[in-house]
Order: sequence, then C-alpha cells, then structure tokens
Amino acid sequence: MTGTETARSSDLLSPTEHSRDSAQMHYVYPVVSRRAGGVSIGINLNVNNACNWRCLYCQVPDLTRGSAPSVDLPLLERELRDFLRQILVGDFMQRRVPPEARHLNDIALSGNGEPTSAAEFAEVIDLIARVRQDMQISNSVKTVLITNGSLIHRPAVQRGLKRLAKISGEVWFKLDRASEEGMRRVNDTEIRLSSVRQNLETALALCPLWIQTCWFVLDGKAPSARDEDDYLDFLRELPASGTRPLGVLLYGVARASSQPEAGRLGNLTLTQLNAFAARIAALGLTVKVTP
Repeated sequence: MTGTETARSSDLLSPTEHSRDSAQMHYVYPVVSRRAGGVSIGINLNVNNACNWRCLYCQVPDLTRGSAPSVDLPLLERELRDFLRQILVGDFMQRRVPPEARHLNDIALSGNGEPTSAAEFAEVIDLIARVRQDMQISNSVKTVLITNGSLIHRPAVQRGLKRLAKISGEVWFKLDRASEEGMRRVNDTEIRLSSVRQNLETALALCPLWIQTCWFVLDGKAPSARDEDDYLDFLRELPASGTRPLGVLLYGVARASSQPEAGRLGNLTLTQLNAFAARIAALGLTVKVTP
C-alpha cells in the first residue's frame, strides 16, 4: 500500500469515531452510524459539552452539567445546507466514507448533550424542515432526535416533536435502566420513574419512537436479573397508554467512555445481548441488536 493510499484510508470515517470536528463546522458533523447503517449528519446543539445527565458510558470529554447555549440559527442553517450539498452533489462520500456505507441515512440531533435543552429546539426543527424541503431531501432520509427524554414535558419541546413527525421524524428515547436506582447508577440522574413513563407516553403520542438501551458490563458484572425484570415490567405497561414504540434499539458500548468510570465498563457478548433481546421480543416488540 502506498503512502497516499494509507492517508486516504486514515481519512475514512468509522463507527467507532464520532468526532464533532470532522467537518470543521460549529454545529454539523458527519458520522458512519453502526445503528443507522449509513451516513448520519449530526447536529450538535450542545457545543459547550453540557448535559443534564451524566451517563457512565458517555464519550463526551469534559462533560459538564447544564443546558445547550443559545443556538446561532443562521449559522446552523448555512452549515446544514453546505454539508448536504457536499453529501448530495460533492465528493464527500467518495473521500470520507467506506464504500458499504455510502448512503445518507438520516439527519440526527444528538451531539455533546441533551438537544432538547436548547431554548431554540422547536426553531431548530423548523429550520431542518425548511432545508429538507428546499433541497428536496427524500422521505427515506429520517430526521432523528436522540434524547434522554427528560425534557419532553416542556411545551416548546412538544411543539418540536409535532413538527418532527412531519419530516420523516423519529425519537430515539433513552431507557438504559427501568428503576430509579438503576438510572442513578448508569445515568447519574435523580429523575423519577413516573416522570420517565409520562415523558415517554407524551413523546409516543407526538412522534414515532424507538426506545434505545445501552446494556453493558459494569464492574465485571452483567446487568442483574432484577435489572432485566424491571425493564420488561416497564415495557409490559406501555400498551395501556394506547400507543406502541417502533421497537427497541439494544446496543453495547462501542466507543471509549470519557467519564471517570470508563475503566469499570465492558461489553456483553452477542449471545448475552441476544438472550435479553429475545425476552423483549417475546412482549411483541421489534428489537434491533448492535453489539
């Protein structure tokens, strides 16, 4: 292999590297998503690395407690339009993306903290809708909100979710554990389980939704039988609300945590993940497993 070929290979995006600086933009960054199965255009509203939760597996360095800063909407719109042009008519796919992943899967609000904490969240969704329409983005390209769901009760967030549903939108709602003790341990949050349920049911009523669950080894131990049973009990009660999620995205730790607990984390085997997935599927839910 020549030096030039080596350099080109090193420039390729990979599922284990989600650098927010890879496009040298303030808000917009591309990733090859292992769960989405293609290129995801990420939008990072939390450029201050602030979040209201602190999940043990979070890869964000220098994570702080807090909310997203004020969003420069004109800058975000320019960056999104520019990057979509690079994807759709430029050579970005050929230069930076492995051949098997060279298709645009989604535009995703994720980034370095909880995106719904941005005061301009609803305006951001309107902005994405406008850009999608102007650039004739196919309905096959999803608009995804990756969220811990803790701020769904806010009216502005709910307005954003209603709009999101109209632009091929999906909510990926974090549920790593379904007990208050489990959420304190894994997500470092004091949220009440009743609030999680209420927020989930509200989001389900507004927009198609996947539950996303990170299931991993902590201190050499897999999640306990109690953890599994709590989770399944929580899911069993969902039909009572009259709505159903699209399914569960069950995944392991793919990228190194930047939190102090990083050395305490490990991955389950695919056999272990599939065994838990089978218990979830027995409830009538679709489950997608990503080790």
